[in-house]
Amino acid sequence: MAPAGPKCKVVLVSSEDTEVVWEDSKPLIEGALKHSEGELMAEDLLPFIKNGEQQLWVAMEDGEVIACMVTEVISYPRKRILRVITIGAKDGHGMDKWYTFLPMVEGFALNNACTSLEAWTRKGMAKKLTDWKSSYTVITKDLNQRIQ
Repeated sequence: MAPAGPKCKVVLVSSEDTEVVWEDSKPLIEGALKHSEGELMAEDLLPFIKNGEQQLWVAMEDGEVIACMVTEVISYPRKRILRVITIGAKDGHGMDKWYTFLPMVEGFALNNACTSLEAWTRKGMAKKLTDWKSSYTVITKDLNQRIQ
């Protein structure tokens, strides 16, 4: 991975400050969610971010939001994890700019008693995350034709 430039900064946005960056973050989240199965839209995440159940992280360069990520602490019966719900970038390939800040996200997870990170991702992204283990494959089947 290329190191993040000195102009790039990643911050965890407080729930109270969500509205300050939401208009810049929303299109990036929507762009990322276009690759999902339609289970979420950006506006579905906003109430959870604002009430603190989910976290909004933004990468900024020269005062501009260039990437964002939404996470959520999940408590399973035997462990807590930090789930990455979505990641979106302005150029679609902003991973090189924010990936060096992953230790900050990991620190947040550890401070919240999480023992691992979890993300549902496309095969292309999974290949890039070489220090992550592919534990599951999620497959889907559309049943809309059976409803009609």
